[in-house]
Amino acid sequence: MVTPLEVVHINGVGWYEETAQPQGIWRLSLVTYGKCVYWVNGDKHIIQKGELLLIPGGVPYYGKSIPTVMHTQIVILLKQDEAGGLPALEQHHALWHRPGCYELLHQRMKSIQQQWEERPSYYVMMSQALLMEVLIYINRELDRGVIPPERHRYVERMKRYIEQHYREKVTKEVLGDEIGKSPNYAATLFKSITNQTISEYVHDQRMKRALYLLTESQLSIQEIAEFLGYRDLSYFYRVFKRLMGSPPSDLLHERPPVV
Repeated sequence: MVTPLEVVHINGVGWYEETAQPQGIWRLSLVTYGKCVYWVNGDKHIIQKGELLLIPGGVPYYGKSIPTVMHTQIVILLKQDEAGGLPALEQHHALWHRPGCYELLHQRMKSIQQQWEERPSYYVMMSQALLMEVLIYINRELDRGVIPPERHRYVERMKRYIEQHYREKVTKEVLGDEIGKSPNYAATLFKSITNQTISEYVHDQRMKRALYLLTESQLSIQEIAEFLGYRDLSYFYRVFKRLMGSPPSDLLHERPPVV
């Protein structure tokens, strides 16, 4: 089992950090916006959105914001309670990685951050489970080996298409046309790189917009569902609750008052 010891959300342009964690304590950082720079054992790494850095205990590093460049990152300090099982935590050098399943990792790490900030019942156990899932996804990708750049580019093109057309019906046929490949190739490649089906990714994109609209707009839930491409309101409720953990009506109280 792995246990988070500290969870920090770094947000700004003036960040600077220089240290080495104690032996047995790992530092996992996922950049979620912009880019920053790390020096680990004298090696320079520019880490951009969608990339992560895993630094073992005892390895000296320092990191800083790039002047005038805004960036955000989620940082988790963690320890492994039992030896073995996760090859990424058995290394003695830093691991830089661009995960194909970045969106999944971001979701899980953001959930860990929320658990750590709100501290509901059993938050440590929930954080342990989420963190283990994050590390399993990372290790699976490492076991599979480096993703060829061309396959990464295909998947990024499919992601961009979905992000621009998430309100529409997005199929493997449409994405196959987008990258000039067969529908089955597109669907299999997307799943193998992102660990999500096309449909799951589309729902995730819709739910991100739903969260914003539920808290920042004055649209009704019915109007939001229709705007996002859900003709059946009850289906929108089911998808939202499954992915977000609560019904959409629970967020309405967070809306700004009508002036």
